[in-house]
Amino acid sequence: MSRPPRIWFPGAAYHITNRGNRRSTVFYDDQDYLVYLKLLEEVRCLYPFHLHAYCLMTNHLHLLIETIQHHPKDIMQKLNSRYAMYFNKRYQLEGHVFQGRYGAKLVDTMAYLLDASRYIHLNPLEASMVLSPEAYPWSSYSAYVTNSRNLHIKTETILSFFPEPQKDYYRKFVEGATNLLGSDPHSAKV
Repeated sequence: MSRPPRIWFPGAAYHITNRGNRRSTVFYDDQDYLVYLKLLEEVRCLYPFHLHAYCLMTNHLHLLIETIQHHPKDIMQKLNSRYAMYFNKRYQLEGHVFQGRYGAKLVDTMAYLLDASRYIHLNPLEASMVLSPEAYPWSSYSAYVTNSRNLHIKTETILSFFPEPQKDYYRKFVEGATNLLGSDPHSAKV
């Protein structure tokens, strides 16, 4: 039985997840993380998209993307195949690096966009890898709460939902897990 096609339209946003085959490690050291981010940028040049958040864990990853003119399957196929070639060559392995088809949940409300970004940024904290989300070097969180630049990330969309000072309010939203947006954000469309 074939899988149903994923819903896609220009401007669609997705919370994408990808796990190592048999839950195995896909990032062993800094070089692996850096190569993945480099390949992400190369793929973005081929299939432009907006990256709103990311977190690269040892055995899985999260991307919060907004498509422009390309289906996420094209983006992820190119990214996964390029990373798998690098990974298998470096570690003298063969076969699949990632487990099955990547996960992609359509982000269709403002609340879901914000919740997904919070979930992604809290992932290392929830896994007890760090004491604060800002301390994890392989996520986009620091681009949201500090003045450091991250060329991979477009922070404007998510920060636009918060009053000034936006970065302070976003930090409180993520780390305090509070609703600072006032009215019912679950009904607002992205």
